[in-house]
Amino acid sequence: MIARLRALVLGAGALCLSGCVSLLPSADPSQLYRLEAAIAPVASGTSAGPTFGLVLPTIGFARAAGGDRILTTTGDEVAYIASARWVAPASALFEEAVTRAFDANTGPARLVTRGELRTADSVMRLDMRRFEAVYDRGPNAAPVIVVRLRATLVSRGDRALIAEEIFEAQVRASDNRVGQIVAAFDAGTGEVLTQLVDWSNRIGAPRP
Repeated sequence: MIARLRALVLGAGALCLSGCVSLLPSADPSQLYRLEAAIAPVASGTSAGPTFGLVLPTIGFARAAGGDRILTTTGDEVAYIASARWVAPASALFEEAVTRAFDANTGPARLVTRGELRTADSVMRLDMRRFEAVYDRGPNAAPVIVVRLRATLVSRGDRALIAEEIFEAQVRASDNRVGQIVAAFDAGTGEVLTQLVDWSNRIGAPRP
């Protein structure tokens, strides 16, 4: 499967170099982009109750999307936007966004560091399944950004499963330009993190 993915990436790159670069949005050379991903205010009723700690191990990330290049898909083919990169690997930017989301959370769920593991009630595992711009309406139309995250909560003591959920957002870019595509990544990631924080507040409280 990995070999096949590599072949697709190389094939898509060769296709772009052969005269199809215009199929992807243009960008200034070496243009770097951040991932802001602001979350919406916490839903009413989720701020009640005492706080509880969640420890977050390393976040899993789809290999093709986890680097600093912006992944696109067109049917079965994958490619990266030319001359445009994330300011850091997408996996690292997303991890920072998760931390910011829980820092801004007014509900009871709190992230704790590994050094504070004894204060954690549960372990939250995150796995980014999709983080890509999908050209579903043709190569010249604005793509839809798909952000799909799997979350699992297990108890810290016996590692028993508490709950698991998949959160997904699909946000259409306003134009087939890099700035608008990145804005859609921001919006989609913010939607997914809003869902994750709300779910954590409701589901993550320790059982009596």
